Amino acid sequence: MHYFSSDFKLGILGGGQLGKMLLYETRKWDIYTKVLDASEEAPCKIACNDFVVGSLLDFDAVYNFGKDVDVLTIEIENVNVDALEKLESEGIKVYPPTKSLRIIQNKANQKLFYVDNNIPTANFQRFAYKSEITDSYTNGALQFPFIWKAAQFGYDGQGVKVVRSLADLNELPAGECIAEEMVHFKNELAVIVARSAIGEVKTYPVVEMEFHPEANQVEYVLCPARIDDEVAKKAQEIALKVSEKIQQVGLLAIELFQTQNDTILVNEVAPRPHNSGHYSIEASYTNQFEQHIRAILGLPLGITDSKVAGIMVNLVGEEGHTGDVVYENLDTIIKKHGVTPHIYGKKQTRPFRKMGHVTIVNKNIERAREIAQQVKETIRVVAK
Repeated sequence: MHYFSSDFKLGILGGGQLGKMLLYETRKWDIYTKVLDASEEAPCKIACNDFVVGSLLDFDAVYNFGKDVDVLTIEIENVNVDALEKLESEGIKVYPPTKSLRIIQNKANQKLFYVDNNIPTANFQRFAYKSEITDSYTNGALQFPFIWKAAQFGYDGQGVKVVRSLADLNELPAGECIAEEMVHFKNELAVIVARSAIGEVKTYPVVEMEFHPEANQVEYVLCPARIDDEVAKKAQEIALKVSEKIQQVGLLAIELFQTQNDTILVNEVAPRPHNSGHYSIEASYTNQFEQHIRAILGLPLGITDSKVAGIMVNLVGEEGHTGDVVYENLDTIIKKHGVTPHIYGKKQTRPFRKMGHVTIVNKNIERAREIAQQVKETIRVVAK
């Protein structure tokens, strides 16, 4: 197949920042791209060959979009899988395959899949309706505190809440959900596994994630993770097992807990490029976006080693700021050693909205972490 400077068409469902960063790579290789997103203002709009406005959850919009592409991929899981299944049956290559996507798209299905495949994960209960949680608690089958997760359409801290009392349940939507035992972990880790359309598999190094205490969003991602080699090896083995069982094509980001006694538990997965892999743009031989393209096109996978230690800082909208975005003190951070900002192109900021990220590379991870802290304290994403 000729992908480069040819009439081959790659379709991408979702026009957000992950899509935009995928497009850096398709442009590097002159691959023709077509993107679907509900927003006229999507970050991808400036960088693809064809931009189509439509809902990712609408059967007709997704089906009609996908009919004339050769390979269809996603940058967000919340898409109409029935339309993808029909396209697949008509010979369009859909990666990740819809079988994988169906498992991953619903958090309850995802958790049951881990249990069925002997993949270690936190204990949980599944509820069709929120009202069943109260019954379960009354019968003594459930204890506070626990983690509530919406079964469908949660992402980036949306659809996840710590529930400490019955009163906390009042704020939550009523639909299908899971209640997960709280894990007192030592570290949150992540591993990205690339699996190509022809079955080649590679894992990236284990990264460590530091979270914002209130927003339930990642604040820093550090690569390599500051953990023992034994723990890293175990994390990669479990990630590979998840990838093998789910049989994704493209990238699979596996988020993990390292417990106090160094057990590794799978938290959840995403079948696409992921926040935990952004460091790779500056720090790796093959960044995650290029790797995703290689994988879905069945090209040889690139080397996943890091050239240098990397840390990513998420840029999110300041609390109390909604409106036209201004990035304060960007010039100050650019002066620092090894600092590269990535601005996603969202014109409107709101509290905790992901607006960009900054990578910091350094031979020394501890020094990189110090600079990351300075970046975090200096830059502000505010409204005019």
